[in-house]
Amino acid sequence: MQKHTALQRCLLILLLPLLVSTWSHAAEQKADSGATTVDLSADARRAAPNDLAIATLYFQADDRNPGALARQVNTVIAAALEQARAHATVKAKSAGTATFPVYGKEGRRIESWRMRSDIQLESRDLPALTELVGKLQGSLALSSLTLQPSPETRKSTADLAATDAIRAFQERAGAIAATLSKPWRIRHLSVAYGGSPRPPFPLARAAATFAAEASPMPVEAGETEIVVTVSGTIELTD
Repeated sequence: MQKHTALQRCLLILLLPLLVSTWSHAAEQKADSGATTVDLSADARRAAPNDLAIATLYFQADDRNPGALARQVNTVIAAALEQARAHATVKAKSAGTATFPVYGKEGRRIESWRMRSDIQLESRDLPALTELVGKLQGSLALSSLTLQPSPETRKSTADLAATDAIRAFQERAGAIAATLSKPWRIRHLSVAYGGSPRPPFPLARAAATFAAEASPMPVEAGETEIVVTVSGTIELTD
């Protein structure tokens, strides 16, 4: 008799989680079956100042001698990076180097080598960056210039937009519930962030020779629109 009682207790312990799960699922289905749900969304937009500028410049040359070519390119890039270090508010770093063979007309024989090396400048001080770009264009070509909100600016603006979007969602949900004369509660809510940096300025292909020094670029930073969308499901209760 005691053996049967112990066995029954073991079975009960093993089956109890399953029974609880089944009961909970059944209760949830019962609650869901009688509830009216509404899917809706709302969005909000905030303008974030483009307080971060990123410029990419490069030097490219051809030579039959790959060693001489590397020395030439490396010398120009090293001088550019040294010049950039004089601007305390501008961060400069190497952005890649590549060497390619240049084939003859028939495409079988390598006649020379082409080497390109890039540097990237980043700064929140737009006047300082454009001044430096103008100086470096005496030896380098400008590949792109991108203006965008800094990570901190983007985050703070997105947080404000998210607050606006949630309030708009609540107002919309309240209006729907009021129309149906029912109280409501949120069952599910998701927040999606959008907004892309301004595309790089289109730049003409660099000429083979450079001016002694270009003037600072006339650039207006502008703003980037940050969009936050809140979507979810509300339940209308009795």
